[in-house]
Amino acid sequence: MSSRRISAQALLGGFIVLLGLLLLLDTTGVYDTTQLLQFVPSLFVVAGVYALVSSRLRNVAGPLVVIVVAGGWQLATLGVVEWRDFEAFWPLLIVLLGLSVILGRYRARAYEVSDAFVTAVGLFGGADRRVTTAGFAGGELTAVFGGVDLDLRDATVSDRPARVNATAVFGGVDVRVPTDWNVQVDVLPIFGGAEDERPRRAEEHDSVDLVVTGFAAFGGITVVD
Repeated sequence: MSSRRISAQALLGGFIVLLGLLLLLDTTGVYDTTQLLQFVPSLFVVAGVYALVSSRLRNVAGPLVVIVVAGGWQLATLGVVEWRDFEAFWPLLIVLLGLSVILGRYRARAYEVSDAFVTAVGLFGGADRRVTTAGFAGGELTAVFGGVDLDLRDATVSDRPARVNATAVFGGVDVRVPTDWNVQVDVLPIFGGAEDERPRRAEEHDSVDLVVTGFAAFGGITVVD
């Protein structure tokens, strides 16, 4: 069995911890991290590139906007260019927004996967996955300033329950399941929400088909049919 890559959730958590530690060292006077903090925009550039690669170029405009803005921010912070040098180029953001609409028209279809374990990252954009496997085991979904849609209506679970871990930070995660699935939602919401929005049915089997865990901050995680 091949080793799994570092998850997007681990990278996100590591980024937040690193930024928090740098700020803590500076505010407590233990170490002057001013020189290090000026490279924070580069982390957003890396995040944009990661979003491009992880989406297999299916999500282009959102990450590209982040890369351009954060790259300009980094150049200005380092004194390579002046902020006023960017004033003439702000219409470029409108151009990128238009490209996002155009590309979204041609990339609207969900990406079909047949793996037992599914990962999806919606970073400054969207990610759609439609699972068709007969032995779905679980997944890891991450939405940061974006959205993730996981469609399990054509999937079945052989070893119950399947487990999906979802993280939504200023974004949203939708998990679509068959109407007869028994889903348990165990998500920690902080200024966010997590809910099974399906209509209640009179009859429901006792065994749990899917457990949704995770964390929602200023975002939402929902189960729908």
